[in-house]
Amino acid sequence: MRGQNGKSDGLGSVRHNSSRSYTLPPRGKKIGDELVVVIARDSTAEKFKHHPIMPENARRFIVESLKPVDIAVLGHEDDIYKTVEEIKPDIIVLGYDQKFDEKEIEEECRKRGLNVKVIRLKKYGDSDLNGTRKIIYKIVERVDDLYAEDRHS
Repeated sequence: MRGQNGKSDGLGSVRHNSSRSYTLPPRGKKIGDELVVVIARDSTAEKFKHHPIMPENARRFIVESLKPVDIAVLGHEDDIYKTVEEIKPDIIVLGYDQKFDEKEIEEECRKRGLNVKVIRLKKYGDSDLNGTRKIIYKIVERVDDLYAEDRHS
């Protein structure tokens, strides 16, 4: 009997607490026996979110280096379901803030001959730094504060 294969998607730009929520043991291993993370292509990230901080291959390398991640792959630019067809996951894990509908994904997978369960994770922790943009804004705020202190010295 084959173990369950879990798949998660993400930009993988700056690592933050929400990014870790599906990779932290034991939570990650409760979802499936193998964790494959699909990293959004630069062009996909620009279309749906923003211009990535790091190039796609660097993001893939960093995510794949996380201990609970078995494999990190770059997604397809033209059809996100092509990656699903290649990986053939039993479970697709969505982050709490991803703009996808679980039922629509399950239905599209069924149309393509895949029996996939889609689950959405809850927000991880209480940190106000649970997203790449929030981390960037906090850094800019701190730098601005440092320059303001220097001007008053």
